[in-house]
Amino acid sequence: MICDFPRYPEWVSAAKRVEVVEEYEDGYASRVRFVLDAGVIQDEYTLAYEYAEDISRIEWQLVEPSRIQKKQHGSYDIEENDDGTSTVTYTLAVELSIGMLGMFKRKAEKMIMDTALRELKRRVEG
Repeated sequence: MICDFPRYPEWVSAAKRVEVVEEYEDGYASRVRFVLDAGVIQDEYTLAYEYAEDISRIEWQLVEPSRIQKKQHGSYDIEENDDGTSTVTYTLAVELSIGMLGMFKRKAEKMIMDTALRELKRRVEG
């Protein structure tokens, strides 16, 4: 699910268009372009992806600054559990181009992460 980027608009509410622009030889995306519209926040940007050999870690970073973001670095760490389920740990650090008080920035980061994990969980379990 996490690596199926063209289908993100089906389950990521803010994703309006997601396009793989480059792939590694094994077919995994190396660069992905995102067009997001979350109401007040709209942005277009490209992320570069790297993968652990066993796909237990998927890591990305912003290729170049966008209208809203100076930097973005994130990862999914996927751990398989003994009962056949998986635990996903999502990390995200974003440096915005627009000024924002620390309190509001932390609240926005928490909202982004909570929404991303909730939507991923709903998609995987649905």
